[in-house]
Amino acid sequence: MQIPRLMIAAPQGRSGKTTVAIGLCAALRERGLKVKPFKKGPDYIDPSWLSESAGIVCCNLDPFLCDQATLLRGFQASCRGADLALIEGSMGLYDSSSEDGEGSSAWLARQLQSPIVMVVNSMRMTRSVAAMVKGYMDFEPETRIAGVILNNVAGVRHVDTIVRSLEQHCGIPVLGAIPKDADVNIKERHLGIVPLKEQDEADAMIDRICAVFKGHADIDKILQIAYSVPAMPDQKVTISTPGAYKIRMGVLADNAFTFYYPENLEALRQAGAQLIYVDSMTARRLPDIDALYIGGGFPELYAADLEANASLRKDISEAAEAGLPIYAECAGLMYLCRSIIKAGRVYRMCGVIPADVEIESKPQGHGYVVAGVVSDNPFFEKGYILRGHEFHYSRLQNTEALSYAYRIQRGHGVDGQSDGITYKNVFASYTHIHAWGVPSWAHNFIKLAAIRRSTNKITVQNGGY
Repeated sequence: MQIPRLMIAAPQGRSGKTTVAIGLCAALRERGLKVKPFKKGPDYIDPSWLSESAGIVCCNLDPFLCDQATLLRGFQASCRGADLALIEGSMGLYDSSSEDGEGSSAWLARQLQSPIVMVVNSMRMTRSVAAMVKGYMDFEPETRIAGVILNNVAGVRHVDTIVRSLEQHCGIPVLGAIPKDADVNIKERHLGIVPLKEQDEADAMIDRICAVFKGHADIDKILQIAYSVPAMPDQKVTISTPGAYKIRMGVLADNAFTFYYPENLEALRQAGAQLIYVDSMTARRLPDIDALYIGGGFPELYAADLEANASLRKDISEAAEAGLPIYAECAGLMYLCRSIIKAGRVYRMCGVIPADVEIESKPQGHGYVVAGVVSDNPFFEKGYILRGHEFHYSRLQNTEALSYAYRIQRGHGVDGQSDGITYKNVFASYTHIHAWGVPSWAHNFIKLAAIRRSTNKITVQNGGY
């Protein structure tokens, strides 16, 4: 498969690679190119910005959450119809939880046979930039670092000194130099930038980043690198056929609930779901649906608005009691609890889960998760080993009455030992999953909804409720 491709990476996090990726996506879009963006690793926030800047949904590539063959098939399938694939790396180029570097951004670039453009925060450095880049080039020589973009440069003399050093010692080009006074910094929260939906004037910010990038980067040279790649071995991607079931799937989608992998939503569609999007703060009633999916986000920031919409909370609670299939991740778990407690104030939530959520000042769970399914439930087969990830500042209180489906092998979950709260047809977990790595999830979810709908119809026809 011939698809021009390029990875934007950095020596370490917060070097400016997301800003560069946004600028490049937007600049190439202006040229009429269809750029398919990808983000390496478990991330919802950077992809929201890349999707908006490219005008094409950003997908995730995570070697921990699915096997290599699935990753390559997914990449090729996602690139169909695109002119170029742009992958934003994560953390530092060689950072990995494995001693041999498997799963790093560099490892992923090698699997994709993708050249790398390194974004270097050059503030208060000159020749040392060349020493750093040379070390990265030599560390794993089969990793192709094809060029450098300098970030936070002080002026022409600063750039010239670094360019001469890189040419002499590294033999690779400088493809751009972003001034340190360029107004391109997106607001940050926790460990990264603020989600797109929460950023005032996001489109204006993307336009500004694009203008700065076009003024300080050689886009033609960047394209030459992207188009210099070899063809990838064809992974024989098969076209999925729609599922046998047809159901209406509600999805809470608003500022409080923004974390959904597009691959998860697509898996639900392929399994037979019509997605019905619901705003948890403005929709007064739950629409006519057969199941409900509540993703991640920051409900603690909108706790007052969520509490104020009592009619929707009541509908969700009553639907859960009546057996509506509900799958909730992290923020969704929090919303289904009795309350969210933030800075001493208690905000009432749905009350489906008999526990309360306390917002802490430090992360309570952060990183990859490995969990074994230890109890019967309609979503995952007992004995299945599941991989996911978590990032939450909240913890649960008053958990004595909870039942769990997961036994944590790696990660934290609810209490360091358990996760996956089950109640009737509700499944709520701090662990986020990716559909490529858990292919049975969407099918089981849709099947449960279809069976319940069919049972309800029979009950009504026979004079029941």
